Amino acid sequence: MDVSLQKTFTFLLFIGIGFLLKLKFSKKEETTGIKKIILNLALPATIFIALLSVELKSEFFLLPFFAIILNLILFFLFPYLLPSCGIKKGSADYRTAGLLVPSLAPGLSSFPFILEYLGDGALAKAAMADLGNKVFVLLILYVVAMNWFYKVHGKSARMNSAKIKDLLKVLVSEPVNVFILVALVLLGFGYNLGDLPFVFSETLGRLSLLMTPLVLLFIGLAVSIKKGEFGKIFSLLLLRAGAVIFISSLLIYFGNISLGNDRLIVLAFSMSACSFWPFAHIAAVGAREKNEKKKTGTFSGSLAINILALSFPLSIILILGMFTIGEAVTQLPVMLAIASTFLILGIIPVFLRKLNLVTRKNTTKKEYQPELKNAPAEG
Repeated sequence: MDVSLQKTFTFLLFIGIGFLLKLKFSKKEETTGIKKIILNLALPATIFIALLSVELKSEFFLLPFFAIILNLILFFLFPYLLPSCGIKKGSADYRTAGLLVPSLAPGLSSFPFILEYLGDGALAKAAMADLGNKVFVLLILYVVAMNWFYKVHGKSARMNSAKIKDLLKVLVSEPVNVFILVALVLLGFGYNLGDLPFVFSETLGRLSLLMTPLVLLFIGLAVSIKKGEFGKIFSLLLLRAGAVIFISSLLIYFGNISLGNDRLIVLAFSMSACSFWPFAHIAAVGAREKNEKKKTGTFSGSLAINILALSFPLSIILILGMFTIGEAVTQLPVMLAIASTFLILGIIPVFLRKLNLVTRKNTTKKEYQPELKNAPAEG
């Protein structure tokens, strides 16, 4: 059996074990604790080792800008696509989806597989790209969320400078970003992983070994999809997958990215699940509206949770499928064909729902239509 396929089955087995462990992890706080270990220990250590294990090149510093370009294209594109998913323009659902769709969470959804299939060098590139994504989801999307809040409630669209400063502090103090900055400084002075004291390199190495198993177990534990909005969200995420693959093919073509591994990095990073950070902004706005006793909500917290719940397993399946196929999937005609397929599949359920609604209305009219032919004649 092919090695990539064996790895894929191994990963799926870990996810399955995590799913079975749901019986033992009955409290949400227990699952959240695993996520915090991943994001604050295992992931920073893994990225730090990856960066110090490769030769830093000038083109690495362009990667954050590629990520922001992807974020911005999704942000400005999806307002036109959301109505085709059955999401009414200008509604709370519309704003919620508009905030979540352009965000990326590569730390939990693509980094482990990039590391396992492509190695440390590939992970270092993906980690650099994620710096741009972090700026977008932490700062730009927060500004957008607050502007929408002001607009919905008829307030002046002004930003609190203290809040922006707090977000910048979060951006700088987040463990992943701190480890990336420290690694870049060390590389700038000519240090690499072998120059670190043994106690540090050994500790970081052992922490790094935790990442992939913990992430896979966490995914299995966290999967919880509600039935109510499944069709709408599934259509939305298929459209998102088609859009990111199409955008990635354009970035690969115009960026003259010819190496198969580099193309796989772009695709895997782009297909990352939606980020938790926009949900944090949505929760903050919701708490403010509750305190101010607002009758109208800017966002829909329940829809945001459901999008996140379905986004992670779908992204994992797509990324694993891509790595299982290998470099053949990175050919431009193949990418365009896959993108078109996902876009079509994302729209079909919407047409089926509309057709079902029309059929029901017609049936209802026939049932309640007076049977004039059989009515008794007036004498």
